[in-house]
Amino acid sequence: MRHERIAFGVMLAVFALAPLAVYPVFLMKVMCFALFACAFNLLIGYGGLLSFGHAMFLGTAGYAAAHAAKVWGFPPEAAILFGTLCAALLGAVTGLFAIRRQGIYFAMITLALAQMIYFYYLQAAFTGGEDGIQAVPRGKLFGFIDLSSIWAMYGTVFVVFFGGFLLIYRVIHSPFGHVLKAIRENEARAISLGYDTTRYKLLAFILSATLAGLAGATKALVFQLASLTDVHWSMSGEVVLMTLLGGLGTVFGPVVGAFVIASMEHYLSELGQWVIIVQGIIFVVCVLAFRRGIIGELEAWLRSRRK
Repeated sequence: MRHERIAFGVMLAVFALAPLAVYPVFLMKVMCFALFACAFNLLIGYGGLLSFGHAMFLGTAGYAAAHAAKVWGFPPEAAILFGTLCAALLGAVTGLFAIRRQGIYFAMITLALAQMIYFYYLQAAFTGGEDGIQAVPRGKLFGFIDLSSIWAMYGTVFVVFFGGFLLIYRVIHSPFGHVLKAIRENEARAISLGYDTTRYKLLAFILSATLAGLAGATKALVFQLASLTDVHWSMSGEVVLMTLLGGLGTVFGPVVGAFVIASMEHYLSELGQWVIIVQGIIFVVCVLAFRRGIIGELEAWLRSRRK
C-alpha cells in the first residue's frame, strides 16, 4: 500500500506538472488512452475476460458525445455523460450475448460484435462516414468554464482521468473486486462458494464499457472529432498492447503502457508506417525481457527486495 501511495503521488505530480514542459494536447491524449486501458485492464486483468472489441465502447461514446454537442447543442458535461451512458447501454446489451461464453469464444464474440458496430457507423448518416464528426464545439463547462482554453480543457481531462482511475482503484480493492479475482483464478470454486459468477462478470463488463466510454467521450471533445479510428478493430488491439506492455493485472501498468504507446505514435510519427514495425519490435522485446510488463516486473523486484 505504501508503494501504491507513492506511485499515485508520482503519477499525480507528473500529470500536474508535465504541461509546463510537454505539449498539453499530447498529455490529454495520454490520459484518455490511459483511462481506456485501465478500464480494459479491469475486465481482463481482474476478471480474466479478454475482449477483442473494446474499441466499440470508446468509439460509440465518442460519436454520441460529438453528435450531442454539435447537433443537439449539449453542454460539455452533458455530452460526456450522454456518451458514457450510451457506452454503458451498449456494454449491457453486448455483455448479455458475450458473457455466456469463455476464453477464445468470448474474445471472438466481442470482436464480431465490434465489427458489426464498426460497419454500422461506417454507413450511418449521423457519423459522417469516413469523414467523421468534425469541428465538435467544446462549449462551456457548467456554463462558465470556457473549454476553448487549452488549460481549462486540460484541467477537465485531468479531473476525469483521476476520477475514473480512483473509481477503478476502489473497485479493485472492494469485495466485488476480490470476487472478480476469485473468478479469474478458479471460477468453479467461486461457484461452489455460492457466488453468481455470471452476474459478477456481466457487471464487470458493463463497468469496463462505461469507463471506456468516459474516455471516448472526453477524447472526442479534446480533439473536437469523432472518427472511425476509435471504433476500428486496430484500436481494440492497441489497448491490449498497452495493457500487456504496462503490466496485466496491475494498478498502474495500463497508464505506463498507454504513455509508452502514445509517445511512440507521437514522437515517431515521421517514420510513417514503420511506427507499427517499431511498436512490434518493442512489444517483442518487452515480452521477452519483461514478461509481467514494466510495472509487473517492478512490483516483482520490490517484493524480492522486501524478502
